[in-house]
Amino acid sequence: MQKFLVGGAIRDALRGRPGSDRDWVVVGATPQQMLDAGYLPVGRDFPVFLHPDTREEYALARTERKSGPGYRGFVVHAAPEVTLDEDLARRDLTINAIALPAELADFEPLRTDALVDPFHGQRDLQQKVLRHVTEAFREDPVRILRLARFAAKLHDFSVAPETLALMRGMVDAGEVDALVPERVWQELARGLMEPKPSRMFEVMRACGALRVLLPEVDRLWGVPQRAEHHPEVDTGVHLMMVLDMSARLQAPLPVRFACLTHDLSKGTTPADVLPRHIGHEQRSARLLAGLCERWRVPTEVRELADVMAREHGNIHRSGELGPAALLRLLERCDALRRPERFADALLACECDARGRLGFEERPYPQRERLLAVLAAVQAVATEPIAREAQARGAKGPQIGQAIQAAREAAVAAHLNVPN
Repeated sequence: MQKFLVGGAIRDALRGRPGSDRDWVVVGATPQQMLDAGYLPVGRDFPVFLHPDTREEYALARTERKSGPGYRGFVVHAAPEVTLDEDLARRDLTINAIALPAELADFEPLRTDALVDPFHGQRDLQQKVLRHVTEAFREDPVRILRLARFAAKLHDFSVAPETLALMRGMVDAGEVDALVPERVWQELARGLMEPKPSRMFEVMRACGALRVLLPEVDRLWGVPQRAEHHPEVDTGVHLMMVLDMSARLQAPLPVRFACLTHDLSKGTTPADVLPRHIGHEQRSARLLAGLCERWRVPTEVRELADVMAREHGNIHRSGELGPAALLRLLERCDALRRPERFADALLACECDARGRLGFEERPYPQRERLLAVLAAVQAVATEPIAREAQARGAKGPQIGQAIQAAREAAVAAHLNVPN
C-alpha cells in the first residue's frame, strides 16, 4: 500500500499560494485493507475513505471509462493493480495530475525533486497553461465547465490550443447537451465565485458551450447599447465588466448570479429599435425564469436575480423619484420584509453601474440613499397608527392607507421634500 498527495494542494503549493484541501490516492490496496486500517468508507460510486484521525479523503487508485452519454454513465475500476500513472491519467488538467509520496507531504518547502509528474504539469504551471491530460478528457463533458472555472480562478492562464479544439469537438458532438442540471449549476456557482468570473464565460463562449447551456447569455455579444450610457457599447462586454466588478466588490453568489442575468432580454431586442432596449427589464425577468428552471437554480438565488432584472433601471433612476414612488419601489422589491435581499439587490445594481467603461471608480449614491430611505420607513411604528385608525372606525383598507401615508411622510421628512 502506497499513499500519495495529489491535486490542488500540490498545484497551489507550487504556485506559492495557500493550500487547498488535501486529497490522497492509495495505490496497491483493497477496500478491506483500508477498513482493516481504520479508514471509514464514504464513497458510493468508487472507493473513498476518511482517515480515522485527520478525516481527509483517501481514494483508491482507479481508472474510468464512459458507458453512457454525457455525465450519466461511467464504469469505475478501482483495484490494487491500478498504477499511480493510470490514476493520474484520468484527471482533467496536467496541473492537477501531480503527486507526492505521503511521507514527504509535510516537508517545507515542497520536495519538487520527489514529485511524480508524468504529464508535465509543473511545466504548464510555469508557462501558465491549462492543458488536458489525455484524450480521456472528452469522456466527461463536465470537464469543459471545470476548465472554464479554472480559467476564472487562474485568470492569467491561457487555454492550450489543442485543449480548446478538443472542447469544441465535444460541444459539436453533443456531449454538453447531456449534462445534468445539478452538475452544471455546481460548476457555474463555483465559477461565479472565482476572482475573475468573466474568464469562465469567455472560455465557455470560445468553445461553444455557452451557446448550448446559456443561450440567453451567449447572444448578448454583438448587441449594441446607447454609447452615452454604455461607452463599451457591446452588451456582452458590459456583462463581463459587471461580473468582474461583482468579484472586485466581493459580492456573494446571489449577487453575482443577478449580475450575470440582469440584461438577458437585450439579446432579443428587435434590430430596428437598437441600440435602445425598451422594456427590457420585464422581458429579462421572463427569460430568467426559464433559465433558472432549466438549471434548477436555488430559490434564494433566483429570487434576487428576479428583483434585479425587474427593478435595476428604477433603482438606477431612484434619485429622480419622489416619496410615493420610492415607497412603491421598496414595496415591489419586498424591501420591508426582506431588507437583506434588498441590500443585495442594491449591491448588484452598483456592480451594474460601475461595470461600464470609464465608470469603474464612480460612486453609486443610489445604494446608500435607498438604504437610508428604507431605514426611515422601517422606523415608522405601524401598530399605534393602526390602533388610532381603528378607534376612528377605520377598516382594513383604510388602516393600510393610513400606514402608507405615514410611511410616505417619513420618506419625505428624510429627504426634506414636500409630501
